[in-house]
Amino acid sequence: MSPSEQVLSYPILGDAALEPPAEWAELRRRCPVAPVTLPSGDRATLLTRHEDVKRVLADPRLTRQLNAPDAARLSADGGGVFSSEMAQIIPDGGEEHLHWRRLVGRWFTAKRMAALRPAMTEIADRLVDDMVARGRSGDLRAGLGFPLPVYVICDMLGVPAADRDRFAYWSDTLLNLTRYGQAEIEAAQVEFFEYMAGHVAAKRAEPGEDLLSELIAVGGPEDGGLSDMQILVTGMALLVAGHETTANMIGKMVCMLLADRGRWERLLADPSLVRTAVEESLRFDANAGIGLPRYLPEEIEAAGTVLPRGTTLICSMAAANRDEDVFDAADEMDLGRSPNPHLAFGTGAHSCLGQALARTELQVVLEVLLRRLPSLELDVPAQELERVEGLAVGGLRTVPVRW
Repeated sequence: MSPSEQVLSYPILGDAALEPPAEWAELRRRCPVAPVTLPSGDRATLLTRHEDVKRVLADPRLTRQLNAPDAARLSADGGGVFSSEMAQIIPDGGEEHLHWRRLVGRWFTAKRMAALRPAMTEIADRLVDDMVARGRSGDLRAGLGFPLPVYVICDMLGVPAADRDRFAYWSDTLLNLTRYGQAEIEAAQVEFFEYMAGHVAAKRAEPGEDLLSELIAVGGPEDGGLSDMQILVTGMALLVAGHETTANMIGKMVCMLLADRGRWERLLADPSLVRTAVEESLRFDANAGIGLPRYLPEEIEAAGTVLPRGTTLICSMAAANRDEDVFDAADEMDLGRSPNPHLAFGTGAHSCLGQALARTELQVVLEVLLRRLPSLELDVPAQELERVEGLAVGGLRTVPVRW
């Protein structure tokens, strides 16, 4: 049966954690606009070609919010990061959204990230020291991949990094597909909301040198700033986005580079490839999670198919990043690939606000590991690496390495 004649369950998983599902290539070739069933049981439409995904993500008419009555639910509980009440507080389009991005985006410029780079390197070196002190092997996710981005985003928000395990749990409940029940999710979101409300109130009383203090200092909407609720939800959103995806990507990147020893050796021989190797890791990531949803408030066309108003689209950036029409030898990892127009951070007005931060963290981790642990290798066969299950983001449960 061809993809156009069946409804696939989504997300579609490859045979191994680092491998793309065979269905991606088939869908791009024969059924680029495919019906799928989400974990909630609701029907959506999957896009897998680079051209279609890029155009839809850049279309300002479409919304990431899935709160319309006829929008598909990602998870059975109907909550989550795209359809919760909190998701509606940050403006989703138009001049209000651009204003929000301008205010918050000042903290995520390439120039500011360059200034943070020495401190990031120091944190990574200290975490590697701790790993080495514990022996000749360990879990790179727990030892480096998770704590580094948490320390960085906590510092930017002025939040105590000692609370990082609570942040991880709260983040996971917001990114739930099938792991948690509704009562647990709601309780966790209330805890997270109350925590951040207390933190914003403390910053208002005693401002610091951090993003939230700066947003408060601008004033309210009448002064060209954000409302208290918008500042609070911005803090929550950045805490989730600022650590979860990058923590997972650090582990996946290292595993991709170690899965074929020639890749690691090439970087050891030529560390100037670190920047392009990071971009290629982002493109090559086959375990990127569910992708980005878009709800259609009006009819559009994609790949010659008319999609009616009320359709929920799922844009698979990971599938689009393997599109042979855009990338030569798309199924090969080329550490020097340039140009590399991957869509890992989305595109257009809703492209990832923190991409300069993520890129800098990934580059720093790679530089530090190549310098400190040149003999690094996987401690299990790549095929035995286990995926994170039940969340909207992709990742590995552990990253067992030795050195």
